[in-house]
Amino acid sequence: MRTSPFQPAFLVISLAISPGPFAVAADLPQPCQIAVTEKGTGWPVPLVELRTTNLARFVTDNAGIIAFNAPELMGQEVWFDVLGHGYEVPADGFGYRGVRLTPRPGQALKVEVERKNIAKRIGRLTGTGLFSESQQIGLETDWRDAPIVGCDSVQTAIHRGKLYWAWGDTTLARYPLGIFDTSSATTGLTPFKTFEPPLRPTFHFFTNNQGVPRGVAKMPGTGPTWVNGYVSLPDKTNAPKLVCTYIKVKPPLEAYETGLCVWDEGRSEFTPLKTVWTKSKESPNQPVVPDGHPAFWKDENGKEWVLFGNPLPKLRCPATFEAWQDPSQWQILEPQKEIPAAIDGKPVVPHTGSIAFNNYRKRWVTVFMQSFGKPSVFGELWYAEANSPTGPWGPAIKILSHDNYTFYNPRLHPELTSEDSPVLLFEGTYTQQFADRPLPTPRYDYNQILYRIDLDDPALAPAMPKNPLR
Repeated sequence: MRTSPFQPAFLVISLAISPGPFAVAADLPQPCQIAVTEKGTGWPVPLVELRTTNLARFVTDNAGIIAFNAPELMGQEVWFDVLGHGYEVPADGFGYRGVRLTPRPGQALKVEVERKNIAKRIGRLTGTGLFSESQQIGLETDWRDAPIVGCDSVQTAIHRGKLYWAWGDTTLARYPLGIFDTSSATTGLTPFKTFEPPLRPTFHFFTNNQGVPRGVAKMPGTGPTWVNGYVSLPDKTNAPKLVCTYIKVKPPLEAYETGLCVWDEGRSEFTPLKTVWTKSKESPNQPVVPDGHPAFWKDENGKEWVLFGNPLPKLRCPATFEAWQDPSQWQILEPQKEIPAAIDGKPVVPHTGSIAFNNYRKRWVTVFMQSFGKPSVFGELWYAEANSPTGPWGPAIKILSHDNYTFYNPRLHPELTSEDSPVLLFEGTYTQQFADRPLPTPRYDYNQILYRIDLDDPALAPAMPKNPLR
């Protein structure tokens, strides 16, 4: 019998998976637990990297834990650079920011870091391995990740007693190409028991017949479908309608069609309502449409409007389903192009973000990403206030900075806290895209991270407008 040229390969595979002398996992030393906590609060800090002198990288999970499992470094003094996007340790005489530890199998060590950002990192909302480090040392054993590896910018809306979440391009573990027509999930209206780490998000995804998350915005045409302007509006019978604006995209990132779509309650997906714009020689640029992040507002006459902007309002319409779909009722607004910085009055150019009225501060607030900021071109986030949603906004205070990494499309979550809460929550997309060739952070890259601002923080006092509301 002739021997197949593939036989040796199958032999290697069978040896690799067979038990016996090759099953040595039980003989490996136990990991050393390294817990990273914030100075002053003792909170665990997710997304802190410890890097050895031979460039082995270890990153804390949502519980601030690292399972250090490098057997060649056990039992000896090891230097770790500490990198934390706003969480750091003091520099030594040579300018190095790090710690010396002597890890041993089964031992528990601690590293304390100081927070330099005003915003406090609560944890990662999406992706797998939220407690991967903890589980390697026997903690968080009951935790099960959602079946999503990574996902782009978020949209949220309260609809029919639930909080609906939608994300852009989404990656799965089974293949590099994932979902390109909007993944989506629901939660209850109070999905988090606490706004302190560790964060334990539980999403109920819309799935296909095999239980795999699926797209919910399969609009006709080639290329991905992106949705935004996610909002629930009453129709003339007072029935709530979940609606959004969709954009069809072709390579490299060219929008060629914009339209309106409506959630089909029976099919649990969006269906097209009307096309607003198709790219052509006569109409090369997309018009202003109800996209971005919505916010509700009542004018001085008590009429309710829904404002659309990213971050500042650029369109408003009466807060009804009928007005939303009628371009003749859309009123175009001119958003403020620059917001002065509180520290020096220099102009800060907003790129993406959202606004909301905050009852604790008694005024409108915004968190936005700066266009071409420093040190990260698209990773610097600012906070500002205004007496009116249309401004004037400012002065602005930087609340979050990144070390050569991107954090875009921040979304405020006023719906997650009580009306008078001094806590303001926001999330954004953490990604290597658009940064200067950074090392991608394992598990965290291309995912959503939740932060909080304590609105009673004295550092926010300079953000008060010159003539605040009484």
